Amino acid sequence: MVLLDGSRLTIENVVAVAAGRDAARLAPEAIEKMKRSRDVVERLAAGDAAVYGVNTGVGLLADVRVPPAELEQLQRNVVRSHAAGTGEPLDREEVRAMILIRANVLAKGFSGIRPVVAERLCQMLERNVTPVVPSQGSVGASGDLAPLAHMALVLIGEGEAEFSGRRMPGAEALRLAGLEPLRLASKEGISLVNGTQAMLAIGCLELARAETLMETAEVVCALTLDALRGTPRAFEARLHEIRPHAGQLASAARLARLLEGSEIRASHISCRRVQDAYSLRCAPQVHGAVRDTLGGARQVFGIELNAATDNPLVLGDEVVSGGNFHGEPLALQLDYLAIGLAALAGISERRIDRLVNPALNENLPPFLAGHAGLESGLMMAQVTAAALVAENRVLATPASCGSITTSGNKEDFVSMGMTAALKWKRVVRNTRAVVAIEALAAARALEFLRPLKTSPLLEAARERIRSVCGPFEGDHPPALDIAALDKLIEQGALAQVGAG
Repeated sequence: MVLLDGSRLTIENVVAVAAGRDAARLAPEAIEKMKRSRDVVERLAAGDAAVYGVNTGVGLLADVRVPPAELEQLQRNVVRSHAAGTGEPLDREEVRAMILIRANVLAKGFSGIRPVVAERLCQMLERNVTPVVPSQGSVGASGDLAPLAHMALVLIGEGEAEFSGRRMPGAEALRLAGLEPLRLASKEGISLVNGTQAMLAIGCLELARAETLMETAEVVCALTLDALRGTPRAFEARLHEIRPHAGQLASAARLARLLEGSEIRASHISCRRVQDAYSLRCAPQVHGAVRDTLGGARQVFGIELNAATDNPLVLGDEVVSGGNFHGEPLALQLDYLAIGLAALAGISERRIDRLVNPALNENLPPFLAGHAGLESGLMMAQVTAAALVAENRVLATPASCGSITTSGNKEDFVSMGMTAALKWKRVVRNTRAVVAIEALAAARALEFLRPLKTSPLLEAARERIRSVCGPFEGDHPPALDIAALDKLIEQGALAQVGAG
């Protein structure tokens, strides 16, 4: 059970609840904080002063006063009008993550809504009511308005939801789950749709996958280096201690540990080669920079998970308008993450080429084919990796520097954070496929060096690769092996080799 108090939610909690492994509930202290801020909103809503989003319109219409008798209708209208998304729906886990993070933001006690709103979000998670949320339509300015509005529609018995494997009207999904539609009170509609929770949900889920991918990439890199008869001298700790970036130190230590005890290394210890190519020799520097990029995003995401991001916010006895919903802190990180993983895919593809290209190695058959000419081996697998790297280059183009003015020029600088999140998601998948291709090629290459064996740790990795894709016997479609290895990598089976 994950207790939501607005202060302690972690990325690991998000992953677990999104996957349905854990449930979520409001902490008792959160309920009390929410009640106190709600009292302030109700008092101000009954008064004569204009309070944004409570008794006024929203966006450019903030100067339009709404009569007391129409305040509930205002909140319903905010949700309905903002549900303007389009495109393929977000994945079920992404929507669940978004609901969880939104409930935690509300639990922080600065939104001025009734506890029942956040409680109902937790109940939707518990009873597997998942709103259908289009993936496009957010510019990440007043947060992810359109995605959150589609979530809120189901909360009030409208929109569409998935329940028991079927897509249906939101009201029907609530009924089948034994839940009543919520009737929104003053300020509750705007508190549900303001915030960064859609881009943050994708960011957190994909960051967890990317961290697993990072650990896997180093295991696969070590397999490739040994298959190419490279030297681990460039991974010595004393070399990296005089350029002590945290990621670089960690990558060098991991690569050195993975290669300990290799028979292949022992067989060419006295060879005349002085230096390996950058894709091998500089792996700690490149991989390490990616590690640091992931670490920086983890820190920013951790802060945002427990931040008050709607508008306006209840501060003491006041309701204060501000811009905590703006997605720029996340948008920049999401863009940087895509750039980092594009680099990881790029260096992996260069190692693949060294494994298959007869002009770049002396010890392996062309394209790792058993009978070169009659067979093409992994020629086209490298082409696929090149295609994915090319696509990553396009996807790594930053979204956060491309603001387009919205809402009648009231929202005149927006973050485009959701666009960055969707691109980041694609880059993670592309990069995982590239690393899968490198794993396929490295395992194949090592078998051409028999009877010599690589290190005990890397032999274990090779066996895990072979557990999902058997040894080559002539040409066959590599797509099946790539897909099997992609799944193995996502599950973390290779990342665990030599970890810690």
